[in-house]
Amino acid sequence: MHEEPVAGGVLQVRGLVKRYGPKTAVDGLDLTAHAGVTAVLGPNGAGKTTTIETCEGYRRPDGGQVRVLGLDPVAQAAALRPRIGVMLQSGGVYSGARADEMLRHMAKLHAHPLDVDDLIERLGLGSCGRTAYRRLSGGQQQRLALAMAVVGRPELVFLDEPTAGLDPQARRSTWDLVRELRADGVSVILTTHYMDEAEQLADDVTIVDAGKVVAQGSPEQLCRGGAENTLRFTGRPGLDVASLLKALPMDSAAAELTPGSYRVTGTVDPQLLATVTSWCAQHGVMPDRISVERHTLEDVFLELTGKELRG
Repeated sequence: MHEEPVAGGVLQVRGLVKRYGPKTAVDGLDLTAHAGVTAVLGPNGAGKTTTIETCEGYRRPDGGQVRVLGLDPVAQAAALRPRIGVMLQSGGVYSGARADEMLRHMAKLHAHPLDVDDLIERLGLGSCGRTAYRRLSGGQQQRLALAMAVVGRPELVFLDEPTAGLDPQARRSTWDLVRELRADGVSVILTTHYMDEAEQLADDVTIVDAGKVVAQGSPEQLCRGGAENTLRFTGRPGLDVASLLKALPMDSAAAELTPGSYRVTGTVDPQLLATVTSWCAQHGVMPDRISVERHTLEDVFLELTGKELRG
């Protein structure tokens, strides 16, 4: 039966199924990525790498539909390949090729490539340009793979763990490059195990587990959807918590957890912070410490996928 193409977005996955023998790695997964940066997160074995490799055209789906820039990545691969860039976790480079040689070769395959010398400088590859790929360090191989993925000015680029093994300076340079790609209108599908990286770079986040999408939204939406924000302060023991609660908005709660340690939960915003500090001032309380704790993307990820180590 003919399937209608999925509308909207630079990447559309509907009901994707992928099996390896008796094992179902991806089980009816639905995912839509729009212009900008979309981070795909998941624990080991969750199915995210299989999903991305299917979108890149390296694997054939056993069920469902995949469209990348409106095209089938398998049946219409010849039309799609010039429009996308792919950074693999490993491989894709001739082991004996020099770094600058490989990058210049990739640039010649595209009509309007980025300036190769500038890209080499940006990613700190100048000192190893004449070194064979197999002799590069892991971090240098990562940076070369990233350069090869973006040199052709793709409309959409898949970046698989782009900062794995990089030092802090190279990691920040990679973040800057991803931001520049986005500013230039390039859409990015990013897989990463670094939650702070996803929070910093992604417009939208998709969390995958057991072959299905378990959450999707902006980092702000996902963090807001977790446990309520919490304000904590310390002061003298035995403060009148009931009086504090009366001063707070209706959706708030307040408690003295241990002598002198207080917690306020609810919609923690500047107004609530001002209310708490004003109440303290009116009651002659000088907080020793006051802090606002917010759910991070890592908190949400662990709540959804569990804290146990995956093999």
